[in-house]
Amino acid sequence: MLRIYSGLYKGRKLKTVTHPDVRPTTAKVKLSFFDTLQNDIRETIFLDGFGGVGNIGIEALSRGAEYVVFIEMVGEVVKVLRHNLDKIGISSDHYRIIRGDYNRSVIQLAADGYKFDIIFLDPPYQILEYANPLKVIYKRDILRDDGIIVLERPDRIRFDAKYFECYKSQRLGRKVLDYFRPFPKGA
Repeated sequence: MLRIYSGLYKGRKLKTVTHPDVRPTTAKVKLSFFDTLQNDIRETIFLDGFGGVGNIGIEALSRGAEYVVFIEMVGEVVKVLRHNLDKIGISSDHYRIIRGDYNRSVIQLAADGYKFDIIFLDPPYQILEYANPLKVIYKRDILRDDGIIVLERPDRIRFDAKYFECYKSQRLGRKVLDYFRPFPKGA
């Protein structure tokens, strides 16, 4: 059972879904991410790039994020995400759900003028073997100059950031959280 660990919605449980394309972030990884950025979540514009049922994005709202955009492709999963947000009672003024392909959704967010403080990406791991989900963020310039991207990946997959500086990696069992920021100006 997924649950919210801290903040306004602490203790609330989230409905999950059994689907081959959905793998919720484990409690250990989730807590490590939020412990690392605990002082940086409040009043942020946050992107949950592969939102699933809302495990990360709802926790961010609970901990004080101002606004969260969830991107999720699977219709059945989007229904559960909406259910979780409604059940907790989160006002639609604090989030947006985009049902669609990640790259196309980021392109739309750029066209709509979004700039994010924190972007969390937990893509289906096979994507990382042939695509770089940071490339579209870079090309569409949706990360603020002082923003952070966090990518969850299995330790067996090597990942070259290329477009951003990896300033920290946390190994958590067989998972890794890579923390990226824009390269310094003039670098």
